[in-house]
Amino acid sequence: MIHRKDLILNALGIARWRIKPFATEAAVESQALINPADGEILKTSSASLLTQLKPVELDILEKENILVSEALNWTDLQQRVTACTRCNLCNSRTQTVFEAGIRQARCLVVGEAPGAEEDAYGEPFVGQAGKLLDNMLASVGLSRQKNVYICNVLKCRPPGNRNPTPIEVQQCSAYLMGQIELVSPDVLLLMGRFAAQSLLNTEASLSHLRGRVHTVKIGKRDINAIVSYHPAYLLRNLPEKLKSWADLLLAKQLLNGSE
Repeated sequence: MIHRKDLILNALGIARWRIKPFATEAAVESQALINPADGEILKTSSASLLTQLKPVELDILEKENILVSEALNWTDLQQRVTACTRCNLCNSRTQTVFEAGIRQARCLVVGEAPGAEEDAYGEPFVGQAGKLLDNMLASVGLSRQKNVYICNVLKCRPPGNRNPTPIEVQQCSAYLMGQIELVSPDVLLLMGRFAAQSLLNTEASLSHLRGRVHTVKIGKRDINAIVSYHPAYLLRNLPEKLKSWADLLLAKQLLNGSE
């Protein structure tokens, strides 16, 4: 594999992405760009970051994504993820983290990146955050054993549980899109900033995005999406659980309406 991480990061201009460390939602909110003319949060499409790549790098990335999309079946997709060396996370992972739940689900939960426990176990949302997610889903009649599919934006754990970089998100995007297209859910539940921002192509904060229905185009379908806080964030910020409860009720309302 040709390692081109440094070249791509320079071409991307990482500083412009302004990924913020996980802190409090207020801290995230305070760093959002505000248009003084209309008070709206300025949005930067993650797709626009690709235009900053050099043509040869963009061509390689697109060809790699096409190879993933052309092999759109579960066996090939999972094998590609397992053997993936598209970014340097392949050098530090214990194993890839592909999925949890059932593949015929009407609700698909998207998390952010595997942590240490996920990396060791090979499944997303385990440990305390996973238990909290299971309890949250159960409160509205959902579970990974019956009607929910779960995956992450990244399939490999970033060292030290650091935030994903833009190029890592882009390199994994074809896998995520493939999973969503194969499941073909009625509702996406986007948990955490990186899940929401990458699929909605925005830098808006979670507090700005949650509480309403979004649409994500996957393949030929427009899929309703609800944004909520990541369970790991809720473990550190217990008062926000009430807001996540409202998000789950909205997702459940959409599921009931699509029956």
